[in-house]
Amino acid sequence: MSSDLPQRTSAGVDRAGSPPSIEPDSPSLTIRNATLRHGEGLHQIRIDSGRVTGIVPEGDTQLDGETEIDAECGLVTEAFVNGHLHLCKVYTLDQLGDAALKDYHAAGMGGAMSAIEAAAAIKKDYRAERVAENAARAVERAIVYGTGYIRAFADTDTSARLEGVKGVMAVRDRYRDSIRIDVVAFPQDGLIRDPGAEQLVREALKLGADVVGGIPWIEFTDADAHAHVERMCELAREYDRDISMLVDDAGDAGLRTLELLATKVAEIGWQGRVTAQHARAMQLYAEPYFRKLCALLQRAGIGVVSDPHTGPLHARVRDLLAAGIPVALGQDDVFDAYYPFGRNNMLEVAFLAAHLLWMTSPQEIETLYDMITVHAARVVGLDEYGLRPGGRADLVIHPVSRVDHALAEHAPPRVVLHGGRVVARDGSLVLAEAQR
Repeated sequence: MSSDLPQRTSAGVDRAGSPPSIEPDSPSLTIRNATLRHGEGLHQIRIDSGRVTGIVPEGDTQLDGETEIDAECGLVTEAFVNGHLHLCKVYTLDQLGDAALKDYHAAGMGGAMSAIEAAAAIKKDYRAERVAENAARAVERAIVYGTGYIRAFADTDTSARLEGVKGVMAVRDRYRDSIRIDVVAFPQDGLIRDPGAEQLVREALKLGADVVGGIPWIEFTDADAHAHVERMCELAREYDRDISMLVDDAGDAGLRTLELLATKVAEIGWQGRVTAQHARAMQLYAEPYFRKLCALLQRAGIGVVSDPHTGPLHARVRDLLAAGIPVALGQDDVFDAYYPFGRNNMLEVAFLAAHLLWMTSPQEIETLYDMITVHAARVVGLDEYGLRPGGRADLVIHPVSRVDHALAEHAPPRVVLHGGRVVARDGSLVLAEAQR
């Protein structure tokens, strides 16, 4: 099976969220002495107006630019894509204690719902300014570590109200020139069980949230879970938004909300515009049902974002890849009620996944790198992404020349480019004046 998802494009605009902006007067730039993942020898990369315009071997035609960067034989690749981050929750663990953490990480994940309920306590005290302060700290770390895109979930429910989504959107706009952030209006506490959440999601979309969220498995009945999927999908159609839903995130083989989502997506023709996060119960499914589910995912054009480091169960990543389902990795959490670590470093996420998924062969390490770059971009619909002529110049230059060494060290890139502009260098930010 092909791993390509159907794409909806319009005039070269990415389908995920708002189209990224590139300053037309961005200076031309040439990267010299670059090692490429799938090329022999060293290469030059020419960038004009924020896009890659040429890639040639060193020694061929000289690609002159107004500015030059010597990669010093370092590996140059696309910037990283983080397909799942709860940006409104970062750095809140100390305010909550460890009750939710214990429930979520308990054997079998039987207490996942209780963990979410315990973690909700802090949201009544959400203030957009405080959310933005924490989120900015996490986003700056992401930029330094080479991330060019984040799909950021912001709780949008009767506890958080619109404070979380407002705070995250403020950070999205502040750092627009250094990283792209698509904000998910996310009804964390459910829809049917939290009357008023649906209207708040609608209001968040009117304010400028980029993606419709959902978490249908948390509803109390199968009928309510079905209604949750139906309502959020219809809202996505009404506002012409992509969809990201957390599905089947507990140790219960009876959870089937990914099936509900895939069925509805195919029905409404939203193929290629939907991501499924977590899907941890998949690890418990019988093989015949898992194979049916893969067929449904193919029909619906749904990619999966997995976060194996944040819970005892995880999606069947190897089997999904073998079935041709695109899989991305996400950071998921940073020092919050569900995970007590996290540097917003996607190389670190891939490094952890190598151990948790036992993906340690040379080819598997390359696949892990794909899952934080090209596969991840496909999952979230970044059509303009890629180290290729015409692609956005969202790139990283590593201090090492091999993918396995980059994962092993998970050090900050020497240089991070966003839209052809240097936004980080040697672990430090290079911020535009508007972001200071």
